Amino acid sequence: MILGTSFLIILYLILKYILAWISYYNNLDPRLGESTWRFTYDYPVVGERDISDLDDKDFVRLRRKKNKIILLMYSIILVMFIASMSLLSKFLLFFFS
Repeated sequence: MILGTSFLIILYLILKYILAWISYYNNLDPRLGESTWRFTYDYPVVGERDISDLDDKDFVRLRRKKNKIILLMYSIILVMFIASMSLLSKFLLFFFS
């Protein structure tokens, strides 16, 4: 149980680090939006649509970086959920057996 708890604490610290990166990317360009949980292609872009790097290279590359970080955040949350369910089952087995 101690190993599982320390694993969850480490994952939580990694999640806080990733959330700080997402807020950093949000502050770089106002077109990215303010949400932490949504991918950036969900937002309407002011002006012409930027489909490829040819339209607006800096914004498109920034958007792709933010989308990768958000995908990493969701995968960390999934691993945290599975680890917390494992920790909860060990906790319940310890007290009920």
